[in-house]
Amino acid sequence: MFDFVITKPVWLTCSLALVLTACGGGGSSSSSSNTASTTPITDALTSAGVLCDHKGNGTTITKLADNSSLPFQFAWTCNASVRTLTSNGIPNHTVGTFPNPNNPNTISPYTVNHTAPISPSLDVVRPVPIVGYALNGVKFDPNTGGGCINNATSTATQGAGQVSATTPCTYLGGGDWSLEAIVPNSPFNFGADFNNAHVQPTGEYHYHGAPKGVFALMGGQEDSLIGNKMQIVGWASDGYPVYYKYAYTVANDASSALKKLISNYKPNSPATSSNLRPSPTIFPLGTFRQDWQYSSSNGGDLDECNGRTGVTPEFPKGTYYYVATESYPYLQRCIKGKLN
Repeated sequence: MFDFVITKPVWLTCSLALVLTACGGGGSSSSSSNTASTTPITDALTSAGVLCDHKGNGTTITKLADNSSLPFQFAWTCNASVRTLTSNGIPNHTVGTFPNPNNPNTISPYTVNHTAPISPSLDVVRPVPIVGYALNGVKFDPNTGGGCINNATSTATQGAGQVSATTPCTYLGGGDWSLEAIVPNSPFNFGADFNNAHVQPTGEYHYHGAPKGVFALMGGQEDSLIGNKMQIVGWASDGYPVYYKYAYTVANDASSALKKLISNYKPNSPATSSNLRPSPTIFPLGTFRQDWQYSSSNGGDLDECNGRTGVTPEFPKGTYYYVATESYPYLQRCIKGKLN
């Protein structure tokens, strides 16, 4: 099925409101006893030499029904100031069936030309259209264009189109309450596959959550409890690394055991009691992006951008990094670093 080469490593500002907004933030960003500091261990961080010649090319079967395939290609390179990705957006791992009843789109190539700082530095919390890219050149795009109107009383959808009185929700076309793509128990099915990804109407395959196929191709193995390694699965738009959900129990101790990191978001924002929110009996809490609120006291490990500071296999002196988690927000909804 695959014929590809992987080169191993050498070794818009927005304010935070109480309710989750487009930037994915909310609540205080202060640290608690189980939340790592967001101050880098070193201000001289550089990711030069880390996956700076990571590339692949080959073929992926993109339609399981008839074994249709597409070529994939991606290449990461670095110079003194930036890390650059060129890609055609086709994943290098097995994908689900597309089109499918809940996602009627066919995977097709798209052009990726992306750069990020090679020496990232923390700045302000901000939203970005694309929060980053996986190692295989496929974009991290966790938000959706779907939503429901205020006080919607039905999950009837327009598919891709504007909401109306008879179809108060849409999978693509806006709405007052923004839909989440992969939240469990949601009445909406966006047709995501086992990689937490699906396809936009333009044919762009993209991840809404932890990219399992990328983790596996980098030697990752997992069971229901834990994985076998701490593994970079991509780079954020600000140049900081994105790790799969497993990391050191003690953020600054590489000898500590791996654990599954947990976000600090819960579906308990003030929006959940709004007199405009569609009824929770029809739309369970967590269905909408506005339902989720960050608090450093929620018992998790990560900050409002789903990140923390600590040592990693590639950064033994420490770095700020983002985490693709098993629960909301799945992929970070904001970034904290400076952009090019």
